Amino acid sequence: MKDLRILGIDTSGKVASVALSDGEKILWEKSVYTKLTHSQVILPMVEQALAESGYELSQIDCAAVSDGPGSYTGLRIGIGAVKGMCRGCEGLKCAGVSTLLSLAYNCCGFTGRIISVMRARPDISYVGEFDGGAKAPVRVSPDRVAKDAEVFEGYDTSVPVMLVGDNAVFIKDRYFKNDENVIVANAACVLQRASSLCLAAADSEDLITTADKLEVSYLQATKAEKDKAHSQKQEEEK
Repeated sequence: MKDLRILGIDTSGKVASVALSDGEKILWEKSVYTKLTHSQVILPMVEQALAESGYELSQIDCAAVSDGPGSYTGLRIGIGAVKGMCRGCEGLKCAGVSTLLSLAYNCCGFTGRIISVMRARPDISYVGEFDGGAKAPVRVSPDRVAKDAEVFEGYDTSVPVMLVGDNAVFIKDRYFKNDENVIVANAACVLQRASSLCLAAADSEDLITTADKLEVSYLQATKAEKDKAHSQKQEEEK
């Protein structure tokens, strides 16, 4: 796995991020906190990554993409882009990587508990917990969507804790404001980075798949599903 050329694409949140690795180093990376839609910026960034690194898409072994949780629209854009690239380039594999796992890879050098936390709704977060200190984060809980209070009130901080993700600052301020054993990842690492997708895909052969099997993991019902359920409930109550 370490000799694979991996193209990383993250469109799961506010940041659009693209990276390219060759198994030994990150050859190229760009992350943009943009008001434009990911559909407008992500493919030009992929073209720029390939051009400036001196590669053709046909020379890439795997396209790694964040498969959730995150923005419904953003995730679909990233997954759709990778599916399109795989179908247009014979031999290109793909990897769907948990956004929360990818965020934990941002903090690989941290010894302690890494908690990836992304805002889902007010007072509700997507949460993934990992042990740091090893070469790669070790998962200690499945990705889940949960009420903040249920996860963080009374959380054991006898072991150092690193919070990472777009809800990290909020959780720190609300639940651990005066706890020096809980810190927030620095500005360079607190949000999604495509290079971390490359690292995660390189570390786990189980993530490598084909375009037809690549799917989004929302962890909660989409708006369309919620609207449908609400309509069905109203019909049943009539």
